[in-house]
Amino acid sequence: MIRDKISYNQKGFSLLEILVAVGIIGILGVIFYPNVMNTLETRELENTAREVMMNLQRAKFQAVKTRLNHRVRFSNESYGWAYTIEREDTSAVWNTMSGFVQKVIPQKFNITVNLPSDLIQFSPLGFVTNYSTTQNRISIRSQKLQRFGQPDQRVISVFIGGSVQFRKTQSY
Repeated sequence: MIRDKISYNQKGFSLLEILVAVGIIGILGVIFYPNVMNTLETRELENTAREVMMNLQRAKFQAVKTRLNHRVRFSNESYGWAYTIEREDTSAVWNTMSGFVQKVIPQKFNITVNLPSDLIQFSPLGFVTNYSTTQNRISIRSQKLQRFGQPDQRVISVFIGGSVQFRKTQSY
C-alpha cells in the first residue's frame, strides 16, 4: 500500500499573526485616541451651546405665543451654571414656565454670562426688553479643546430684535 501524502491545509491564524494584528490595533488606538476624545468633547460643547440657544429661542416664541413677558434667568449655583425659563404671570411676579425643568451647564466648561442681571427678557412682540450693547452674550469654553489648539469657545449672542446667534471661536 502506498502511503498517501498528507497535506495540511492551514485553517485559522497562528498565534504570531494574532499578536501582530492586536499590536497594530493597539498602536492605532494610541494614535487616534486623542482625536476620538476631542471629537466627543467638541460634540458635548456644541450640544451644550445649542441647547442654551434653543431655550433662548423657546422663551422668545412662548412670549409671542402667550403674549406674556418671558425671560431666561441664569444663576451660578454651587453645582455650576443653571438656567430657567420664566414667565411673568402678573406684574413683577415670575414663575417657571409650565413644563420646563431647570437646565444645568456641565461644570467642566468655563461659562461667562455677560447679560444684564444675568437674564434675557423677551416682550410679547419677541423683542429683548433688557437689551444692552455691551452685555448680550454667553460664552461656553472647553479648556481641553484649548490645550489642543482647536476652536474651544461657543458664543451665543442675543440681539434687540430677539434673534439669537451662535458662533465658534478660538480663545487665546
